[in-house]
Amino acid sequence: MSGGDDSAAPLEAGPFEALVEPGGFRFTAPARQGLVKSAQLAGLRLPSSCRNGTCRACLCKLVSGRIAYPIEWPGLSADEKAEGFILPCVAQPCSDVVIDAPAARPLTS
Repeated sequence: MSGGDDSAAPLEAGPFEALVEPGGFRFTAPARQGLVKSAQLAGLRLPSSCRNGTCRACLCKLVSGRIAYPIEWPGLSADEKAEGFILPCVAQPCSDVVIDAPAARPLTS
């Protein structure tokens, strides 16, 4: 898996840069904040619903970088984790990250 997640990894201070492909959207991602929330504050909509890692509406792939989860079970199967999938509603960056989220869109006024 490229990058990876390690729930036991200490979170770095950040903030980090997040890049969302294929749209090329960039936003600042504080270490102790979920990627969906950081994206929203930067004017970007990532698909989401529950924001607690259970509904899986936000499921996307981590292309590069490292994330951690503030909860022990983030709602992913072992196979999904091995393939690089993450839940950005609860995933917190531990480095600069690139995610593949084709449904990401700018927020409209």
